[in-house]
Amino acid sequence: MSLAQRWIKAAYGGSNWLVPLYPLGNLYRYLMGRRAQCYREGNKPVWQAPVPVIVVGNITLGGTGKSPLVAWLSRWLVQQGFSPGIVTRGYGGKAPHYPLLVTPSTDPAHSGDEPLMLAQQTGVPVVADPQRARGAERLVQQGCDVLISDDGLQHLALGRDIELVVIDGARGLGNQRCLPAGPLREAPGRLASVDAVIVNGALQRPLEISSVAMQLVPQRWRQLPTGQHYPLQPLPFALPVHGLAGIGNPQRFFNTLRELGVEGEMHPLADHQPFDEHTFQFMPPRPIIMTAKDAVKCQAFAPSDSWVLEVEAQLPQAFEDWLANRLSVLTQRGCTDG
Repeated sequence: MSLAQRWIKAAYGGSNWLVPLYPLGNLYRYLMGRRAQCYREGNKPVWQAPVPVIVVGNITLGGTGKSPLVAWLSRWLVQQGFSPGIVTRGYGGKAPHYPLLVTPSTDPAHSGDEPLMLAQQTGVPVVADPQRARGAERLVQQGCDVLISDDGLQHLALGRDIELVVIDGARGLGNQRCLPAGPLREAPGRLASVDAVIVNGALQRPLEISSVAMQLVPQRWRQLPTGQHYPLQPLPFALPVHGLAGIGNPQRFFNTLRELGVEGEMHPLADHQPFDEHTFQFMPPRPIIMTAKDAVKCQAFAPSDSWVLEVEAQLPQAFEDWLANRLSVLTQRGCTDG
């Protein structure tokens, strides 16, 4: 087990292994609080877009399900008659220039894996830029009338109208300690100030705040080299398989595969890990099953028997009604201000 894996196990499992780091965690928590105060008091500039901004983020390290929620929001907004756009940092990519308008054919080395995946899944404008306010401004110039900031909770230089925080139902807040003593980017009290806390999957650890349930539901299999889709059952590939996942919480993906009757050897990889031909040199040769986020990094060289499990977020009608009402208020206010 690597040091990173040991740390994650301790942070989410309540081990005493991280106790010596508690003072550093307290210092981190203090510094994050001071930083937020500087933005609130106007000591650091905040750019407020002329259109509503929805921030999707989390207060924990590791995958929680933010990207599926961003994709769901994009599709839902289009259905409501909006022209949304997504702004993201573009982690894992290095573009020749910023802001980078990400298209379905953008080189993932430039955009990063998640921006490219979102561009392919949603069809809405996606801009990657480490300076999110600059990227958001580009989306407004593109004609977007609602902006979604992916993983933008801690990027306070971009003003926001709605904050949505995603929490993994199985992991929760872990030991509720801030980095490096625990998995938190901000203190647990931050949840009280956001507009909605969305729990991905069954809640297995208590939260002292009301939440909205979200489920990631498998939809179909996609054969990576051909792009052809197949239903979930019967399985379109032979068992056993090699499953791989370079995401924040690989085990959640592996659990989903097993629930679908997919058995084999599972290979957890680092989040955003770059892929090349050597990534797939598993023995013995078997079908390879991966996430959509992984697939965008290896379209050109993945083996012919490579498959992608496509999933979509599902949220309750009550959340849709609440969001529609909030956006109605925001857009009416914008018309009045204008």
